[in-house]
Amino acid sequence: MLSGPGAWATRLYPASLSYLSAMTKRLFVAIDPPESTRKFLAGLDPYIRGVRWTDVEQMHLTLAFFGDVPDAVDLALREKLSAIQFGAFFLPITDVGTFPPKGLPKIIWIGVGSGHPHLFQIHKRVQEAALAAGIEPELRPWHPHLTIARCRDVAPQSIRKFLQSNADLDAGMIRVEAFHLYSSKLTPAGPIHTRELTVHCRE
Repeated sequence: MLSGPGAWATRLYPASLSYLSAMTKRLFVAIDPPESTRKFLAGLDPYIRGVRWTDVEQMHLTLAFFGDVPDAVDLALREKLSAIQFGAFFLPITDVGTFPPKGLPKIIWIGVGSGHPHLFQIHKRVQEAALAAGIEPELRPWHPHLTIARCRDVAPQSIRKFLQSNADLDAGMIRVEAFHLYSSKLTPAGPIHTRELTVHCRE
């Protein structure tokens, strides 16, 4: 039994010790487009009220989002992700749309082509690595994209002109040579992403 000055704290806050032994990080895996592509996408901002453009440094293609992951599982996840092997490939940055596709938009996205086999193969391997580390996979269908803006109380007609003028958007091809494990800390000013691990393609 605990005694002394720390005993009262344990009685008042019985979860405190278990909390310290099970710290978590909010984790996701993503592909980062090159800076030139991110700056081009940032330059598309039409400055519409209620539409908040994604910061250049935050633009990425999410392969998997895991939420809060305990430290022990984090270590296992890093090991499994590091073992993934893949070759470099190219992705087209093309098309524009919203989520949801009808009604009040919440997200404006840029697409990466449809059904790209190399991209979906990496996604599958990341999901398998997460499952092997003890993380339940997301069951929702995966729609690869780059989120370029978030909308708040924006009527569909407010962004219709932007969507129409960029209907045939083609931002070129990007070469995918690596993917990254990020931690995300939520703050009043927006999320802060920290790169935790990089997995490079095989030569």
